[in-house]
Amino acid sequence: MANPQRRCVACGRLADRSEFWRVVRCWPDQKVQLDQGMGRSAYLCRTADCLKVAKQKKRLARSLRCPIPEEIFTTLAARLNAHPDHD
Repeated sequence: MANPQRRCVACGRLADRSEFWRVVRCWPDQKVQLDQGMGRSAYLCRTADCLKVAKQKKRLARSLRCPIPEEIFTTLAARLNAHPDHD
């Protein structure tokens, strides 16, 4: 069975979900977190361009239907700097 495909909220690229960062609005407390949890999910390419678009155009907030805390973007930027080979 093939791995599930997901779409980046910033650029629209379709790929295996392992290639994306997962941002989750957990249920029922509405807390936004990375990688784990049950609830509404949005996927984002692991690139500086997609991170920038997602923040500036509020693509994550629109997809998850809630405001995204600044620390989510800070954490993703730190991951990007820690693994620059993904860009």
